[in-house]
Amino acid sequence: MAERQRVALISGGGGGIGSAMCAAVAAGGARVAVVDLDSSAARRVASTIGGGAVAIEADVSIEDGCAAAVAAVEDALGSVDILFNNAGIGISSLRPDAERNLPDMQEVTPEIFDRFIAVNLRGPYLMSRLVTPGMRQRGWGRVVNNTTSFFTMLRVFPYGALKATLEAASAIWATELDGSGVTVNVLVPGGPTDTAFIADGSGMDRATMLKPEVMGPPAAWLASNASDGFTGKRIVAAWWDPTQPTEQAVAKSASPIGWPELAQATRVWPKDAE
Repeated sequence: MAERQRVALISGGGGGIGSAMCAAVAAGGARVAVVDLDSSAARRVASTIGGGAVAIEADVSIEDGCAAAVAAVEDALGSVDILFNNAGIGISSLRPDAERNLPDMQEVTPEIFDRFIAVNLRGPYLMSRLVTPGMRQRGWGRVVNNTTSFFTMLRVFPYGALKATLEAASAIWATELDGSGVTVNVLVPGGPTDTAFIADGSGMDRATMLKPEVMGPPAAWLASNASDGFTGKRIVAAWWDPTQPTEQAVAKSASPIGWPELAQATRVWPKDAE
């Protein structure tokens, strides 16, 4: 009997980075569910991809929305084998020039903070929690989280701070799932990317930005059987050279999730880490 086609759920799939990953993962042979709050964008991407791709409208910032998204994908395509937690909101949603004039604590009201938590952190947790039990049962699965650069983590509130939390959570989940056949990795563009995520009023030159398509080759590899056993790593898409053999592209662009070098500053605890 032929092996079942893998099913990939990509949140924020209607956006620039999401659509690039949807196309690449579909080209790699997976059936893709384009999940987005913007139903028209999701339908447009799914239509462009073809090949059985489906569009799912969902709000992944709330528990019911995540559950509904997973149920809709399962009904349309089958169990989720590959999860890309890509949906997010950035500081351009506060005002167009926020990338240049960063918001401070006073501008970020509790309501704004809660919204950023819900989309950028709670959503990936909820989605991962929903799909990983089935992945473990089947002995194969992929969770890929989109975080951000270390520079942004230390500079941009609340977006960067929450992505730092997701980065740490990714390392924890990779350890939790190690040996189960389910891998957890981080994939980031490597710099500002030319999408609507950055407003036109940002003052940044779009000609100097990365193109969302840089996410395609590493996304397709992470979604494939070729990445079996590769877990707990962060890939910087801008460093992935698609003209090189895959092994070299991985070696150049990948490093451990988080900041393991910080452990050298802690010599008291934990003892078993020494």
